[in-house]
Amino acid sequence: MLGYLLRRLAQGLLSIVGASIVIFVISRLSGDPIVLLLPSEAPPALIEQVRHDMGLAEPVWRQYLIFAGKALGGDFGNSYRWQAPALSLVLDRLPATIQLAFAGLAFSILLAVPFGVLSAVYRGSWFDTFGKGFAMLGQAMPNFWVGLLLILVFAIHLDWLPAYGHGTLAHLVMPAIALGWYPVAAQTRIVRSAMLDVLDSDYIRMGRAVGNPEWLLVWKYALRNAAIPLVTVLGVYFAAMLGGAFIVETVFAWPGVGRMVVEAVFSRDFPVVQAGVLLTSVLFVGANLLVDLSYGIIDPRIRYDH
Repeated sequence: MLGYLLRRLAQGLLSIVGASIVIFVISRLSGDPIVLLLPSEAPPALIEQVRHDMGLAEPVWRQYLIFAGKALGGDFGNSYRWQAPALSLVLDRLPATIQLAFAGLAFSILLAVPFGVLSAVYRGSWFDTFGKGFAMLGQAMPNFWVGLLLILVFAIHLDWLPAYGHGTLAHLVMPAIALGWYPVAAQTRIVRSAMLDVLDSDYIRMGRAVGNPEWLLVWKYALRNAAIPLVTVLGVYFAAMLGGAFIVETVFAWPGVGRMVVEAVFSRDFPVVQAGVLLTSVLFVGANLLVDLSYGIIDPRIRYDH
């Protein structure tokens, strides 16, 4: 178990280092932030002085080494736009993103599990056809389009929910649905497939033969054994929600990390972009590690000896 944990931690560390290199290089391909910070008539001497003060006059490889050394100590530099520590700005927005990700995950679970289980139990029925059609529709509609439709229907036409903002449960409903829409479709298909395999297994047939209630076999024994692929998808999607809520947060003006990073990209605020993406990478790696370790709890037959 300890050896497996150390290997997974090493793999996660390599992933984070790789992400730091990629985002460091890509952020600098967006252009020179000095162009946005200084007026166009600024003298060349001033431009060079500001570039030197911001550490942008060094070669890119040296800039990365300086950045990596400071990042290990939690120093991502000051935001060019907000003139405050980049990591503090990102951490201030992190609770809103985590709240939205949990809400989106809860929405997806509440719909996907019943839909997937009932589609497997009543395979070939109208409900099964509806479930497969719903899953296909969910995978065909991107979350920003779902968000715009929700705003059009529930905020503009019906005036039931606020179109943007943060602070109340009403503000959370539509962003959570938009963020969790695609995972519902994918999870429904995975639950259905896993349940079909389990329901055809010998121990379920034996349970029916000895007179166990069908609901007990389905919702306790079959669902638990079909839960491993579902847990894998939940962990992956939750981690993806933390890092992929950029568009949903922008559509609903949700004050999370994603929206801040989008604003930082347009203003070429390298420190905020790097802090936001790296923090998201750490959360992504951590969530996937917890998912891997949870397999042994769900199914005691799984061991981490190799």
